[in-house]
Amino acid sequence: MYLSRRTFVQRLGTAGFAISGAGGLLAACGGIEGESAKRTPTPSPGGVKHPKVAFERLDFANWPLYIDKKVLKEFEAQTNSKVKYVEEISDNEEFFGKIRQPLAAGSDIKRDIVVLTDWMAARMVRLGYVQPLDKANIPNAKNLQPTLASPKWDPKRELSLPWQSGMTAIGYDKKKVGREIRSYEDMFDPAFKGRVSMLSDARDAANFMILRAGKRPEDAGIDDVLTAIEEIDKLNRAGQIRRFTGNDYTTELTKGNIWIAQAYSGDMVQLKADNPDLDFVIPEEGATLWTDNMMVPSTSKNQYAAETMMNFVYDPAIAGRIAAEVNYVTPVVGAREALAASDPELAENELIFPSDETLAKLHPYVNLDEAEEKRMNEAMQAVVGA
Repeated sequence: MYLSRRTFVQRLGTAGFAISGAGGLLAACGGIEGESAKRTPTPSPGGVKHPKVAFERLDFANWPLYIDKKVLKEFEAQTNSKVKYVEEISDNEEFFGKIRQPLAAGSDIKRDIVVLTDWMAARMVRLGYVQPLDKANIPNAKNLQPTLASPKWDPKRELSLPWQSGMTAIGYDKKKVGREIRSYEDMFDPAFKGRVSMLSDARDAANFMILRAGKRPEDAGIDDVLTAIEEIDKLNRAGQIRRFTGNDYTTELTKGNIWIAQAYSGDMVQLKADNPDLDFVIPEEGATLWTDNMMVPSTSKNQYAAETMMNFVYDPAIAGRIAAEVNYVTPVVGAREALAASDPELAENELIFPSDETLAKLHPYVNLDEAEEKRMNEAMQAVVGA
């Protein structure tokens, strides 16, 4: 199974990265392999009201090392409650496998907030496994970055709010390559034959090739995806690609077996700290921006507690503290200014607070339905297994 993009980065520090290359900070999704589970209709968002009631507990499922734990203690003190915060999500598919059957049966999964990546969040919405938010209980939602406000799978953000975002672009060894990498054409230069790796995840891999072709993933469809995978197959058969990887490309880069890799921004932070010859670049053609999203499962009866937490973490001061700890792209307007008061250098880091110029170069995953998702995965598996 393809592992998570995260390598659980704790601190970004002040590492400098090359950020260059062209679309908008958007959250989108893929689809789902054939689902036959019982579908639980999502309640209509219109006019949903969750009464403000005292609560004693909140169950929150998230990825490891993805919050400042002091923030949780502060929330507990403010609300006179206890948070059961479980770092149990290390892979979207694996976690979905744990909660799918009880959600389909309408059974309580004992989680009030779950945090899942765009395409999996879309699957949860499509299957009716999440419930609408009472925005009256989340006034700080007004601080949501406008460019994250309208993903195709939740165009009014009635069912979700972003937690954090990250980038998929190119990581490379400047010393090995001997020059700056600026585009995908550089990555696929025959001079680097056998020294290039790509991710085995179909969404990430296809996005690269769609961008290389000069198209925007948010405007692409299944035909574009299949064409992209055919191109990957050609490159692979020609020997340009050394191997397809999960997060283990980091080991290959460190050892020098790979010189250029499709890479995640968080991974490259740690690698550069140990090896200053490594760099992370957004190509001229653009790159992928993914988002992890907070949602309330359809079986939760603790909606107000979940909404209270969402409101709490969308306070710019709290969001700034979370950003300082986890070092991913924060979705909260005002978090940068809040962080600047305590760590002005970190507040200037493009990997946490991308400039408008950088945001214009980032794109979501292609949006596919479940049948198209199945075709994509089958096509990519044929390449990876070849």
